Amino acid sequence: MTRVGVVTFPGSLDDRDALRAVRLAGGEGVALWHDDPDLQGVEAVILPGGFSYGDYLRCGAIARFAPVMESIVKAAGDGMPVLGICNGFQILCEAHLLPGGLTRNHHLHFRNRDQWLRVESVTTAWTGRFDAGQNILIPLKSGEGSYVADEKTLDLLESSGRIVARYVPGKGLAEGDHNPNGSLRDIAGITNEAGNVVGLMPHPEHAVEALTGPSVDGLGFFTSVLSALSGKVSA
Repeated sequence: MTRVGVVTFPGSLDDRDALRAVRLAGGEGVALWHDDPDLQGVEAVILPGGFSYGDYLRCGAIARFAPVMESIVKAAGDGMPVLGICNGFQILCEAHLLPGGLTRNHHLHFRNRDQWLRVESVTTAWTGRFDAGQNILIPLKSGEGSYVADEKTLDLLESSGRIVARYVPGKGLAEGDHNPNGSLRDIAGITNEAGNVVGLMPHPEHAVEALTGPSVDGLGFFTSVLSALSGKVSA
């Protein structure tokens, strides 16, 4: 069974949810601790949502220096799939595994709602089970979720197919209110050049069961990485 690690930082909120999502997808979830550099032989890593180290300084700024991150940065460089969700996305940017950064929502309010996304790239380790252009519905909950980067970086992400998902209009959203945080170019998630590291602001781990989620669309991120690691990726 494929082992997928989920890191717990002080202030993590969604680590158990991510572990459950891995199990529902058919993998073995392995709890990793922020202060321990040992990745315990996992084949992929998830940095979950929450408020690591209380979000002091900047979101993810302290977590970037956790002992476990030294191992994750090296493993990511060697091709290990890494997914950062919400606060995890912020940590990936602080660790320079992904370009740009996440800033305060443009309206300066915490936004919590079910959010429509369009999957733009299905060539990453975390999106291979989706169809290009597929619309999915998963929860979003963040106060600092606005993705920003300079124009050169944004153009590069566009031209190289590294925008993983965008915010799009959908049922239940007011007209013109599809972008929940002011992210440039409606970006909800991006990937690195190799496609193994993905940052996503909404929370797929909260859309894996019909009983509790607005859909089961989020499960595709977890089944995708299991398929990628078994060499059976299909769109």
